[in-house]
Amino acid sequence: MRYRNLAGTDISVSEVGFGVWTISTGWWGEVDDKKSVRLLREAYEKGINYFDTADTYGSGKGETILADAFGGMREEVVISTKIGYDFYNNTERRGQQERPQVWSEEFLRFALGESLRRLDTDYIDFLQLHNVKMDAVEDDALFNLMDTFVDEGKIRSYGVALGPRIGWRDEGVRAMETQKNLAGLQMIYNILEQDPGRDLIEAAGRTDTSLIVRVPHSSGMLEGKYTENTVFAQNDHRRHRPKEWLIDGLKKVETLSFLTESGERTLGQAALKFCLASPEIVSTLPNIYDSEQLDEFASAPDTPDLTDEELSQIAELYEANFGVTPSVREVKRA
Repeated sequence: MRYRNLAGTDISVSEVGFGVWTISTGWWGEVDDKKSVRLLREAYEKGINYFDTADTYGSGKGETILADAFGGMREEVVISTKIGYDFYNNTERRGQQERPQVWSEEFLRFALGESLRRLDTDYIDFLQLHNVKMDAVEDDALFNLMDTFVDEGKIRSYGVALGPRIGWRDEGVRAMETQKNLAGLQMIYNILEQDPGRDLIEAAGRTDTSLIVRVPHSSGMLEGKYTENTVFAQNDHRRHRPKEWLIDGLKKVETLSFLTESGERTLGQAALKFCLASPEIVSTLPNIYDSEQLDEFASAPDTPDLTDEELSQIAELYEANFGVTPSVREVKRA
């Protein structure tokens, strides 16, 4: 495993992190708490020290499961969580519909306190404002409150997470350009979905902001395991996507065979190395839901870096949509 520092801090995070939403939300099939705790501990043993969650994941389960996994070893792991959604007073949710966001000091102090309680800790390494929109980005009082949380010792650093779906370019660029104490920003970015990530990488380079990438495998497409006959479980969110999403994605993946010809890395590992080729990206959050995936992804940093030639070839393919004529409008990623 290799490590990179979160900008402006001494917080060292593993290049491959662990996004806890996979094992706490039920969007990727059935979850089992005991297996999840074992998987988290396995991840730590393989060098992963960065664990990312949110208060809304499983309505708090994403935080309590980290406390269960790492109780007694708080100083050895880097924990990030997210606040901003009021799921306390809005328990009902239809599909992936967003809950109301609340950015008042009263609510955020309450939400942060609840996260600290569930995590069984007195500080959070990296606190993110969850899926900010422009009104929040331009609210200086909100970010002054984050500075206050740092001064109070409740958090070590803070940033924003963009979403819930791919996009939010203007919010991300604006946040990095105007909020000078922003340590990091979380975004969706991968070989198949490079925009608006490319603009956000450019802005991060100008503003010395670290980036964390989620969905680096394009919802599993870049793991190289799908076929035209792949069927997702009933409670797997990918089941609700059109068949064309799968067919077009497989055609694109076929053009990337050059990344695995040497046999020194899998497609899933190459997808992570693509993200890490940008120095602004300090960590990736692949969806990990079993030991086999964990082994593959945790060893990705030790595989060969993508060459300039490989990166150029990917850029050319992307500009040509990988030679695929879309059969359906692009599906925005959760």
